[in-house]
This record gives sequence, C-alpha cells and structure tokens, in this order.
Amino acid sequence: MDKTIDAIVEGGKATPGPPLAPALAPLGVNIGQVVAKINESTKDFSGMKVPVKITVNTKTKTFEVEVGSPPTAELIKKEAKVEKGSGTKDRVGNLSIQSVVKIAKQKKTTSLGKTIKDIAKEVVGSCVSMGIAVEGKDPREVEKDIGAKKYDSVLTE
Repeated sequence: MDKTIDAIVEGGKATPGPPLAPALAPLGVNIGQVVAKINESTKDFSGMKVPVKITVNTKTKTFEVEVGSPPTAELIKKEAKVEKGSGTKDRVGNLSIQSVVKIAKQKKTTSLGKTIKDIAKEVVGSCVSMGIAVEGKDPREVEKDIGAKKYDSVLTE
C-alpha cells in the first residue's frame, strides 16, 4: 500500500526535522535517505520553496520523490534578484522579457496556459501584484504588448 506525503521544502536544504520527519517516521522509511534524495532533486532550486511529493510503499519501505515546479512568485523573485515582492505600488525589481519567457517555460507543465504566450501573460500578471516591472514598464502595459504581438519573436515554444 502506498502513502503519499506532500510538503514544501527549501530547495537543496531539506532537513530530517519538520515537516518531513513527523510525516515519514510512522511509515518506517529511512528519513536520512529521503532527505538526501529530496536535496539532490531540488538543488537547482536553491533558495526557493519547492513542492515535493514523497510516495512511500509501506510494505517494502521504498520511496519515490517527485519534485514540483516552484510557485511563480518564487521564480520571479529569483530572476529579479529580490527578497520579496513589494505588496504596495512601489517597484522593487525589474524583469526582462527573456526572464519572463524563461519562467514561462519552467511553468509549462503546471500552468493552465496552453502556449508560452499564455503562460508569459500569467507571469506578467504575477509581476503586477509583486511590484516587479517588466522591461522597465508597468507589467499591465507589457501584458497589452504581448496581446498586440509585440514580443512574438521571443515568445516561442
């Protein structure tokens, strides 16, 4: 019988404490091995919160770790090199359209958008609420520009 545990950990820095240990201990798996596997799988997301799904076979005590995509806000903060969004009308950072495309491609498997262009609009929309400019402009302007096909040359699959 398989048990699944969902957790959010800091990329490459999971520890054998909470939230993992209390969930894994009753299942009888080696927590150290699970943590090592999670850290190996999430090392590319260092400094970001990453969702992970751990599936444990309770009979054989084997496990699988599946790493999800970090939230869009985490990817935006990393690209813009900011600690957190502003939460006000103040601009705290700026993204290039290339960074928006990079984030959109990372979100492709988890987004509801059908194309990179759709997902880029979602990313730019997140920038609005975080106080992050895009190409030095208000993200709402860039969203209109995307709709007007101004950035079609870079918004490719």
